Amino acid sequence: MRSSLTVLGLIIGIASVIVLTSIGSGIHQFVLTEFTQFGSHLISVTPGKTTTFGISGATISTVRPLTLDDAQSLGQLRHIIAAMPMVQGNASIQSERKERRANVFGVSAALPVIWKVNITSGRFLSGQAGDSSRNQAVLGSTLKKELFGTENPLGKRIRIGSDRFRVIGVLAPKGQMLGFDLDDTIFIPAGKALEAFNRQGLMEINLIYDSRSSVEEMEAAIKALMIQRHGFEDFTIVTQDRMLKTLNSVLSILTLGIGALGGISLLVGSVGILTMMTIAVTERIPEIGLLRAIGAERRDIFKLFLTEALALSLAGGIAGITFGLALVQSIKLLFPALPIELAGSYVALALGVSLMIGIVTGVIPALKAAGLNPLNALRAE
Repeated sequence: MRSSLTVLGLIIGIASVIVLTSIGSGIHQFVLTEFTQFGSHLISVTPGKTTTFGISGATISTVRPLTLDDAQSLGQLRHIIAAMPMVQGNASIQSERKERRANVFGVSAALPVIWKVNITSGRFLSGQAGDSSRNQAVLGSTLKKELFGTENPLGKRIRIGSDRFRVIGVLAPKGQMLGFDLDDTIFIPAGKALEAFNRQGLMEINLIYDSRSSVEEMEAAIKALMIQRHGFEDFTIVTQDRMLKTLNSVLSILTLGIGALGGISLLVGSVGILTMMTIAVTERIPEIGLLRAIGAERRDIFKLFLTEALALSLAGGIAGITFGLALVQSIKLLFPALPIELAGSYVALALGVSLMIGIVTGVIPALKAAGLNPLNALRAE
């Protein structure tokens, strides 16, 4: 019974490590997927010489604002597939019968290429981003349902703030990015957005480049062109590779930290094995004396107690992994929305740690048992 309770502590510890690291790994993959859902080979240019993480509008103070002409010039660079200026704001959107506040994005016709979105009906914006004569709007799927329900919105007039726009398309559902609903949005030309929100410059310019060119080459070309246009480096270039590398390192540390919390349970289990094996040596002194009397060597006694500690830790490790895997599968079934993904490396590490616990906690009691005097051990009988 004592052995079973000791192993139970190890089982709980290993299962905790597996479940916690699986949750951490799931969150890791979820965040990376959210950041890469717009595709790869992306570069953002934001105003101001400041290091940012690519968040729109993170820096708005600059000597010279980013302009629509900057975006157009960047789009003509070699290996640049598309360039999209972006302005973001929030405004009241009115249809004939309903009104709703929503995020407004001022963009260009390049958005479907850069953000990897599909059109379910109608078409996306046409013409240049700065063409303020075209009061066109494209609705996100959620905003379309809120304003028009099942009615076809194409060709209908809506009001954004004080300006009227004609709906020309509806986007396919895109989902959320870190809690930001991309479907509850409306897209209008960037030039109209600058006028509507009374802004002097763009929040950022998004670029997508050909995979045949390296990110270093594209960053250098973009930097040279922008310095030529602005006179000096008053902008920040954020590459997707750099952002993902930073994000990946942060999330890896987070997963490791979560695993360390589960490792506390393993530490408790190891103390349990050490305690039990120490008590076992005291209780089995007569057995040790008898074994020595019939010819057992010190190394045989050492191996006996060390093997028992290893057997306990191995049994606890295998049972803990089995229990942990069952818990992960149960959590997936009960909470399908929770991002959880089995971390194979941590499962193998948990089994290795359990064996290491057996070795470390078994050595001291085994040495104590092997060091007993045979005559004194026999007198205990």
